[in-house]
Amino acid sequence: MKKNPDYILVTIFSVIILLGLFVLASVSALKSQELFGHPYYFFFQQILLGFIPGILLVILLFNTPISFLKKWSPVIMLLTLVLTLMVFVPQMGTLMRGSRRWIDFGFISFQPSELLKLSFILYLASWLATKQKKKKKKKKEEVLLKTFLPFIIISGLIGIIFYFQPDISTLGVVMMVALFMYFTADTPIWHTLSLISIGSGLLIFLIKYSDYRLARVQGMLNPNIDPLGATYQISQALIAVGSGGILGAGFGTSYQKFGFLPFPMTDSIFAIFAEESGFIGSFILVILFLLLFWRGILIAKRSNDNFVKLVAVGITSWFFVQAFINIGAMTGLMPLTGIPLPLISYGKSHLITEMAGVGILLNISRYGKKV
Repeated sequence: MKKNPDYILVTIFSVIILLGLFVLASVSALKSQELFGHPYYFFFQQILLGFIPGILLVILLFNTPISFLKKWSPVIMLLTLVLTLMVFVPQMGTLMRGSRRWIDFGFISFQPSELLKLSFILYLASWLATKQKKKKKKKKEEVLLKTFLPFIIISGLIGIIFYFQPDISTLGVVMMVALFMYFTADTPIWHTLSLISIGSGLLIFLIKYSDYRLARVQGMLNPNIDPLGATYQISQALIAVGSGGILGAGFGTSYQKFGFLPFPMTDSIFAIFAEESGFIGSFILVILFLLLFWRGILIAKRSNDNFVKLVAVGITSWFFVQAFINIGAMTGLMPLTGIPLPLISYGKSHLITEMAGVGILLNISRYGKKV
């Protein structure tokens, strides 16, 4: 039976989104003034073209039957793959910072890889739930041939697309989320261990034979190795985080956002947030993401439907993994990746898609016993 949504989850999402809009208003003011003559241009862009469409999607997907999402997940996945491949079409794909990740239709542009994250979660949940239902009738060899190997093939196809964009950071997020879901689908533990081994080997290969990826790892290990060159961003990020102290410098008073820290509205927004809100504000934000993960897993745990459970795990781990990578990069615990901070970083494509995920997770929270 349908019940009210999980109000704790509603509160967590609302606070994170409001914090994101709050810090964006501070971070974007100078650049907005310089480029457009208005201090809140990027803020209003995020509201009008990101937040409002996102709210409409939350309402729509909150009221969409879960069975509809399951039935149409393969079609949604196929359409998203087509859109993602369109970035390679010269007249449509936009080359930005050495990568083709955007589609430009003239009147609108967006990043299809963000939509791929959510559509892949829905498709993988549907596929794994079907395999899980038939598992009892299969032998170990059949599980290997009809679940493990197809999972590797599906993941490999996604990996090839991201490799040639290139967008290895997003590929890493997608694969980690897929691994969480595969483990949750009651698959043999050796499958998961094998996937971790394969993924780790490929990651080492991609880092070893790429100068800029290797430089990012070296920069994480030693931020002072080239503070005016390769490690400039991480050096400035650490300065911003450290400058916040316990209580922070105060709203709008960040020093690093005045042209010192690269990408302050997107990749580096947590560092600016830490500088202005201090350890207390940063701690609260981290706790909010941990609470989101805890609540999402509880919602998945109480579900008796495999598809619903896997979707909840997928969306929850998606937010958690991205937050962990972004915050880890800004505090020197992870290499720099360019992954946005969920629901906070500037970017209409990722905000709309993430809020769509919020709508689905809140929809799922209406079913099952209360926790």
